[in-house]
Amino acid sequence: MTDTVPDVPAAAPETRSGFDLDDFEVRVLAVLIEKSFVTPDTYPLSVNALVTGCNQLTGREPVMSLSEATVLATLDRLVERGLVTQRHQAGARVAKWEHQIRLRHSLTPPMQAVLTILMLRGAQTVGEIRARCERMHTFTSTADVEGVLERLNDKGMAIQLPKAPGTKEARYTHLMSGEAAAQQSFETGESSAPRGGRVGELEEEVRRLRQQLEWLTNEFEEFRKQFQ
Repeated sequence: MTDTVPDVPAAAPETRSGFDLDDFEVRVLAVLIEKSFVTPDTYPLSVNALVTGCNQLTGREPVMSLSEATVLATLDRLVERGLVTQRHQAGARVAKWEHQIRLRHSLTPPMQAVLTILMLRGAQTVGEIRARCERMHTFTSTADVEGVLERLNDKGMAIQLPKAPGTKEARYTHLMSGEAAAQQSFETGESSAPRGGRVGELEEEVRRLRQQLEWLTNEFEEFRKQFQ
């Protein structure tokens, strides 16, 4: 069972890479990037849409429960960092928000997709990253993913973790919360592994099925809107 993170941010560690986002800033920024890919017709996002995206039960590790007030406060911090801006649209009844990471850090769409998946799902193998990026960007091979990870590493945004005992593949994580948080991610994963090869396979299959269900749901909603 996935634990739900309470509506209280973890303290952001200091980092020499220049990124020190707290957990909520990571989630809000990642959701803005993700939705710019998967729901372009409704992007930029309103606060209500952003709250829903942050608190999704699928495609999010960990699951969070953020209030509208928390998301608004987080947006204010991200605006101060120059990572988010408010879009003023003529005739719009509510404020809309969009990310600026593409312009701020010169990230290509593949780089945005990989970074977003790491921010939304935590440490992952190259194969997991490739599969989970499908809705944002299609990679033709794992080598393509590795190339993107190398470029993100050069920018101080992602890093390869040491292999945990009993694992065959290395995992990668983002550095948007700093190197201390990345190290904690490795130690947490190491303490919980291995849980048994078959159990791990079943858990991954459940994740894939949830992702497929979420994709089908979103596709149906987009189809339904055409008749409204």
